[in-house]
Amino acid sequence: MQWYELLDPERIDTPALLVFRERIAYNIEQMLHIAGGPARLVPHVKTHKMQEVVELQLDRGIRRFKCATIAEAEMIGMGVMHFGMGREKTVAMAASMEPILASVIAAEMDAGPLVRVLVAYQLNLPKVDRFIKLIKAYPEVEWSSLVDNVECVNLLQAHAQKAGLTAKVYIDIDCGMHRTGIVPDKAEQLALHIKGLSNVHLTGLHAYDGHIRDSDFDVRKAKVEAGMTPVRHLANRLMGQGFSDLALIAGGTPSFTVHALNPDLFCSPGTCVLWDEGYGRQLPEQPFLPAAVLMTRVISHPGPGLFTTDLGHKSVSAENPIDKRIFFQNLKDHQVISQSEEHLVVQVSPGTEPPVGTILYGVPYHICPSVALYDEAQVIEGGHVTGVWPVVARRRRINL
Repeated sequence: MQWYELLDPERIDTPALLVFRERIAYNIEQMLHIAGGPARLVPHVKTHKMQEVVELQLDRGIRRFKCATIAEAEMIGMGVMHFGMGREKTVAMAASMEPILASVIAAEMDAGPLVRVLVAYQLNLPKVDRFIKLIKAYPEVEWSSLVDNVECVNLLQAHAQKAGLTAKVYIDIDCGMHRTGIVPDKAEQLALHIKGLSNVHLTGLHAYDGHIRDSDFDVRKAKVEAGMTPVRHLANRLMGQGFSDLALIAGGTPSFTVHALNPDLFCSPGTCVLWDEGYGRQLPEQPFLPAAVLMTRVISHPGPGLFTTDLGHKSVSAENPIDKRIFFQNLKDHQVISQSEEHLVVQVSPGTEPPVGTILYGVPYHICPSVALYDEAQVIEGGHVTGVWPVVARRRRINL
């Protein structure tokens, strides 16, 4: 029996998202090992969007998270509340942990809020209003957001002042991806503008280098470090301007193993908690295991050497070319040749077509947007379905 196979597949209609709890736990342990412990991890939740995964990470001492949407942020807040992060419970939990984990939690408690969450997005209306509601709804969480322009900063200032709150921000630095962010040479002026405001506080710098994905680790390392050099120079200049205790949150999954070598940085991997075929091929030094599978069934034989499954655009991410969408684990020598909303056509050698009703298990090339297509994930342990986890943050709005 292979790791992805179910003993009772007839219970599940397809297409379906399966998540393997033991493998998720393994991947979290690998994240901790690479980072040297939970204190430097700021995992991104956009990959899984599930409160239960947040709680698994909280259980291993992780106290910082990153997200992209208000719904993802609220999901983290819900996870914190459900996990029971009251101070008395946290003290009791820490007492039963390994000494290093207990010391991290104790330091976090001494420093203030128990959990810190960065909404890694520039906030406009009405997101600013929803962000203010987050701060009020989940006081045990220290909330912050990204800024890279004066307009967003001034908007935060006005709404935070009206609410009687302080909005914490990270300046988003463009270190070469050219998606969002401000170049380091212009960021100092933005920081000084923030310093003059009454209700916005600069907490740190955020530098995402997701464009660097070279398979050769040494090549990737050289590019990542070159991109971070001006960010470090900026941090030094800001300290000379009176800014202190600025946190540097850097990278994503591809650069995780590079940034982990630098103890002054917080690391922000995301995909590695579930893993996928794309990063499995691109990042050979990373030890993570696929922990999510899409289950589908053969529904038709449209011609010799062809069969069709129920895994259409609505069931697996379709932003990549047709040959980089899904990779079936229990099918050899196959090629995906076409896809539409509810169908995916696969080519094999004539005479080897799997019978109608055959169950196939596929690992997506890109897991993050594939997870976002499902309302729920079937939780698999020991080959059996043991529960269902709602993909609650695939929604644009939960409550706030």
